Amino acid sequence: MMALCAFFITVCLTPLIKWLSLRANAYAKENERTVHHGKISRIGGVGIYIAFCVCIGLFLDTDLALIGMFASASIMFFTGLYDDFYEIKPKTKLFWQMAASLLLIGSGVGVNSLHLPFGIVVNNWFVSCIFTMAWVVGIVNAINLSDGLDGLAGGMCVVIFSVITAICIVDRRTDIIPVSVILIGALLGFLVYNAHPASIFMGDCGSLFLGTIVASISLMGFKSSTIMTLALPILILLLPIIDTFSAILRRKLKGHSFSDADKQHMHHQLMFRFGQQKTVIIMCAITFLFGMSAFAYIYNRMLGLTAMAVLLLAIDIFIEKTGMISPSYRPLLSIANQLINPSARKKTAKKKQKSS
Repeated sequence: MMALCAFFITVCLTPLIKWLSLRANAYAKENERTVHHGKISRIGGVGIYIAFCVCIGLFLDTDLALIGMFASASIMFFTGLYDDFYEIKPKTKLFWQMAASLLLIGSGVGVNSLHLPFGIVVNNWFVSCIFTMAWVVGIVNAINLSDGLDGLAGGMCVVIFSVITAICIVDRRTDIIPVSVILIGALLGFLVYNAHPASIFMGDCGSLFLGTIVASISLMGFKSSTIMTLALPILILLLPIIDTFSAILRRKLKGHSFSDADKQHMHHQLMFRFGQQKTVIIMCAITFLFGMSAFAYIYNRMLGLTAMAVLLLAIDIFIEKTGMISPSYRPLLSIANQLINPSARKKTAKKKQKSS
């Protein structure tokens, strides 16, 4: 019922949002980095946000944690909406991301203590706050960076919220399930218009809002966190996290700022080879496989960790082959080449002797 309500609200509102946004010049501008053509609205997140607000009011009993999550996500929604119209500086956006994370902490959503290996327990309020803020900022930006192709961010978020719902059903987290279900419905309604060829984009208002919700409900799943319990939300979000870290390394090696956009993200590399539609399917499928490895981890740790290792190996090989970080970044391929090709080992040894 909740999902259907959110679905129909988004489906009905989105055409109106498209009409209004084009008259308000809130459409995605074409440049050397974009892959779309024509005037396409970039505030589709408005429909998702309104559907969420209505369904929260109709179906859920609020508590402090839910109010804090809603307030912090609203801060990020309006920050993103302003950015969609006027384009704010990255530092200003970071400031509001940190403000949203502090609001979450104030409402009791965060990590109280960290249990590290070798029996080390960090039970320090300041360290917990720093970790929570870093988690929120990292996840928000990871979701934001994934919004590069028609249906990609929306499709990946549907998979993420579906896996979260499944895990919460097993763990009987009835406080998190309704939030995830509502957003699944809203996102499916949005994807009616956002699937390739998209007639509307979610924009920063949508991606920042969704990123905050994902970060919030993953924090709500654990209070006292070990490395193992952190693995579950990290596994679900691993693909956008890997893409984010790859972008940081790539831009650092080139001497560029992290905020400098480029067309070297994983979805761009896949799109050059498979096209938009297949790329979205591939990335959603990989996100689903990571989610299933997280789900498998609950029942069998070795199975979950093995599945994760295989997926990570495949992604690293793809990153090295495409030069996504740097053409010289080829650690695994270099090792494999030296193991398979003895002459390559001899050449490498001679180069080391000459350099010494």
